[in-house]
Amino acid sequence: MRPWQDFADEAMRHDWVWNALGALALLLVGLWLSRRVVRLLDRGLARVEMDAILRGFLRNLAYAVSVVVVIIAALDFAGVPTTSLLAVVGAVGLGIGLAVKDSLSNIASGVMLIVLRPFRAGDVVQVGGHEGTVDSVRIFQTHLHTNDNRTIILPNSQITANAIVNHSLRGGRRLELATAIGYDDDLGAARAALLEVARSNPRVRREPAPDVIVAELTDAKVVLQLRAWVAADDLPAARAELQEAAWQAFVVRGLRAPAPQRQVHVHHHGAVDAGYEVAPRDVE
Repeated sequence: MRPWQDFADEAMRHDWVWNALGALALLLVGLWLSRRVVRLLDRGLARVEMDAILRGFLRNLAYAVSVVVVIIAALDFAGVPTTSLLAVVGAVGLGIGLAVKDSLSNIASGVMLIVLRPFRAGDVVQVGGHEGTVDSVRIFQTHLHTNDNRTIILPNSQITANAIVNHSLRGGRRLELATAIGYDDDLGAARAALLEVARSNPRVRREPAPDVIVAELTDAKVVLQLRAWVAADDLPAARAELQEAAWQAFVVRGLRAPAPQRQVHVHHHGAVDAGYEVAPRDVE
């Protein structure tokens, strides 16, 4: 133990050792304080009911800035010339920035999403050909989740470069459900049945009132469209419930769209000469 003790005593006589220990202590305390400050900031932002996406972005940004400040202060305390170091870091950062321009584009797009706020956490949106509920906007990516619990991670630049469809911004969506009846069926009875189905569903809003229109006239059927307003989050469930209830209501009233039919004529060469012929038949 004596050689190690002599080495320690000798090391303690040098100022750089004390500076290094002080820098290490400053780094540890600074990181601990940074986490505490960020937690206090997050609580304060939550009390003023700031949007969850903006609160998370500011929390991450504040922590990143505080960590950089603590590291620079620790290096300065240890005697490292931070002025030249910052110049070197700036030059390296410029080179890295040119190499990762796509990532910087994602950062800039993330800032735009935070400032312009085309959507909030919990909104149902459609971006880049994907539809889901917004979880968070991070520095490089935006996280969504679908109704079947899949996670969609999109680069921020891809979101700002494409059209954003926010289904939750206005608070409700119009559900359009297509059904069909035959030309011999009672149109008024079919319309009344669909309206009754819509009004009896608790997810359907009373205002604007649901309505039924004739959407299309085909060769074999009349296509009706039930239009009802529901909350954006209730759209998938409301569609399934109304579709099932409409089918049951049509069955009870004897309303049913005719199955598509095609008439096929089969001709046999020489069949008439043989003394018989084949009559046309209908094939479903």
